[in-house]
Amino acid sequence: MRRIILVTLVAMVALVAVGTAVAAGGHGSSVTRARLERSLPVTFTNLYIEQARILGRDDLTPQSLHAEAMCDKHGPDVADVGPGGDWVCLMGWTDPKMPLPPEGYGKFELNVHSNDCYTVTGPSKIIGFLTITDPHGREVPNPVFEFDGCFDPNGDNANTGVTFPSLLTVTSTSVTPDDQGRVGLQVSCGAGSEGCSGTLTANAGGRDLGAWPYSLQEQSTGTLTMPTSVLDSTNEVSFQLRSATGVGPTSPVSLPVQRS
Repeated sequence: MRRIILVTLVAMVALVAVGTAVAAGGHGSSVTRARLERSLPVTFTNLYIEQARILGRDDLTPQSLHAEAMCDKHGPDVADVGPGGDWVCLMGWTDPKMPLPPEGYGKFELNVHSNDCYTVTGPSKIIGFLTITDPHGREVPNPVFEFDGCFDPNGDNANTGVTFPSLLTVTSTSVTPDDQGRVGLQVSCGAGSEGCSGTLTANAGGRDLGAWPYSLQEQSTGTLTMPTSVLDSTNEVSFQLRSATGVGPTSPVSLPVQRS
């Protein structure tokens, strides 16, 4: 009898462990990419129009704003399911008086809870800071700076089909030649649908440094090292990125050369 009890207890512990692992992974959770992509634009639209009203505008409607979202949980190697503070949603909308940056969207960070609600922090360079000034000169809370929302746990879970390109950003402020005289450009690839790929070329004082094909997953970083070395007299390198997937700088990026 004692042996039967021990075996039963071991089996129960194993089942609890498996159940905990499944829950931790988010499988079976009502929190999904599709539900967030449907809920977030609705919540945002209502608050954005409220912000416009506070600023004395009446020219926006939910239909004219046409907000859409693409959401991702913790990068391409993690399933887009389950609560957590690692959700990122790219959202685009149409406001003729406040155009979006060239990539066509803003990046919103979400903390999604197991009760099917979420807290959102928006990009202040696009939607403004904690307070805004109304037409009477009063400082009032900005409705879209940080906000909460909820979704129907039994709502539509079909793929929305909304995608946005990843944004390639240059993070280098200078370049330092390695022991072979080669220089590298540090870049980051943001959230998006297909990552960042293309070709990097560079020129230093009229010297062609060659071409370097690059391919980065979304939400990753890398250093793109040119195949040709720079001369000892080089003080500046001009880089040109040509994107195949993703969106990157369209103008040359010139950086000073630092020597150790």
